[in-house]
Amino acid sequence: MNYHSYKEAHELSIKNPEEFWAKEAEKLHWYTKWEKVIDDLNYPFFRWFVGGKTNICYNALDRHALGSKRGTAALIWESPETDQSRVYTYYHLFKVVNNFTGVLKNLGVEKGDRIIIYMPMIPEAIIAMLACVRIGAIHSVVFAGFSRESLAGRIDDAKPKLLLTCDAGSRNGKVVKLKEIVDDAIEISEFELKNVIIYDRGLDPECPRQEGRDLDWYELLETKSMNYVEPEKLDSTDPSYILYTSGTTGRPKGVVRDTGGYMVSLYASMKQIYNCEPDRDVYFSTSDIGWVVGHSYIVYAPLLLGIPTILFEGTPVYPNPDSWWKVIEKYGVTCVFSAPTALRILKKFPLKWIKDHDLSSLRYFFLAGEPLDEPTYYWAKENLGTKIVDHYWQTESGWSILTSRCIEDLSIKPGAAGVAAIGYDLLVVDEKGNEMPHGEKGTLVSRPPLPPGTLMTIYGDDERYKKTYWEIFPDKQYYYTGDYAIQDEDGYFKVLGRADEVIKIAGHRLGTREIEEAVSSHDAIAETSCIGVEDKLKGTVVIAFVVLKEGIKPSEELKNEIIQIVRRDVGPIAAPKGVEIVKMLPKTRSGKIMRRIMKGVYEGKKLGDLSTIEDDASIIEVAAAIELMKEIRKK
Repeated sequence: MNYHSYKEAHELSIKNPEEFWAKEAEKLHWYTKWEKVIDDLNYPFFRWFVGGKTNICYNALDRHALGSKRGTAALIWESPETDQSRVYTYYHLFKVVNNFTGVLKNLGVEKGDRIIIYMPMIPEAIIAMLACVRIGAIHSVVFAGFSRESLAGRIDDAKPKLLLTCDAGSRNGKVVKLKEIVDDAIEISEFELKNVIIYDRGLDPECPRQEGRDLDWYELLETKSMNYVEPEKLDSTDPSYILYTSGTTGRPKGVVRDTGGYMVSLYASMKQIYNCEPDRDVYFSTSDIGWVVGHSYIVYAPLLLGIPTILFEGTPVYPNPDSWWKVIEKYGVTCVFSAPTALRILKKFPLKWIKDHDLSSLRYFFLAGEPLDEPTYYWAKENLGTKIVDHYWQTESGWSILTSRCIEDLSIKPGAAGVAAIGYDLLVVDEKGNEMPHGEKGTLVSRPPLPPGTLMTIYGDDERYKKTYWEIFPDKQYYYTGDYAIQDEDGYFKVLGRADEVIKIAGHRLGTREIEEAVSSHDAIAETSCIGVEDKLKGTVVIAFVVLKEGIKPSEELKNEIIQIVRRDVGPIAAPKGVEIVKMLPKTRSGKIMRRIMKGVYEGKKLGDLSTIEDDASIIEVAAAIELMKEIRKK
């Protein structure tokens, strides 16, 4: 069904979700049609397309490879790290996925078995993911940068039949010996892992092998592959994967995704939100397959739609800060999905790195992962020559909760993540769950049911699922996003930061984003993080950490200017107690600033798992800056 407006589509998705989603599901292949579109009788466990049987791999590959898109590009791999590239057509990808599916089958992998994939951004990782969903095995991709402790915890929780890895990866030109991390993780884990499959890239000539346990990828393809494996006819409600959250909020949670609902939501989103069409668009998500964006928008969604998707191994600044722009120019990329942090890093460099490339193919540049500040929005709009679209979602949601584009190009409100995405009935509430008037701050929640594609539960822990997401407000049936937000009179939401990061000063509640946007408005600032720390007099004070643009020299005058901007734009109550200039901020591997770490270091509290930090040097630098701030506070 073609909708004429966002309002028309969104209203139908809320008032009659059965009608809305049934029409979307009919666009895909089902072995058996569903008996019921949604089963919401067992609150808060919602099941989509109950009774239906389908297969994500069939819809992502066979449907295209054995049809009109046989010779069309499906997967494009670019690796500045190794100076390599590959292009797989839909038919080629179909063949190699079947080959590796045969390997899994002949190793005894069956429906429901868990497979951990600890691999970098290489085609073999995606081949493995697609092979898993082809036979109903549940993959759990672990970011190839997590520590041995993090990997061990996931091994113990998922209890996998196999673990797939490489000899090594590469980041900023430095070899990362992944197999050594795997060996260490297996050593400290409690679960006894039977086999490890190693894809040897030739990056670590001394890659250790354990006889009887470790298997070689190439040798297995020679001895155990198959030319064709019939896709498993899976129940729509069968799990497709487990994805553990990055740990920025403490102990990781294994988010479980279904099969049919996830497939339908992603396929629908490619047109509804990203405005992509077959035979026109080339999609480039700059994320990692270890994160939810990588699962949804590097792997599954573009392939379901039948368009080329780009897999990029590297960082935006290696070997030079034009590595993304080169890819966009080379392949005529039309739609990019990235993160605000990446743009804040790139805007530190001279504009020549952008202007030297033809980016005229770009139709949209989507951003998510953390709030998009207004200065970064305007910088991107001015210099990238395309539509900049903010949107917001979570590992738990699998796709957008808020968006500034849906069915049509909506009005852009810089600083706002957009309106409620299809299927979401959102509101902002106070600490007791009472709805807040427009313009008032509170916690972002959604009325049930959630749309298809969202989490089914937490792996092995239904009670934690209920307590974490559905029982924060005991007398209300709300899904708790964990984020602090404000809604305006036009229905646009501005996400102010995590609810547990709200800064309370003298009875006032301030979102970190409000303060950071004021700091970022200074022309000298590339990026910033503001934290609330304990203070004997006021209870809490703000400390601002800033990274300067290249060529800007730090000074006391500059620090005072920043403080005065916050006083003017947010209010005297929010003025930072101190400003410290650092070269980088502590971030997760996915680019989110780890305010929990900064606050913990400052207050001398015990820190959790630091495996998601972008660069060990950054936490040391921030700790040193905090020591300086303590001296400032004493004065």
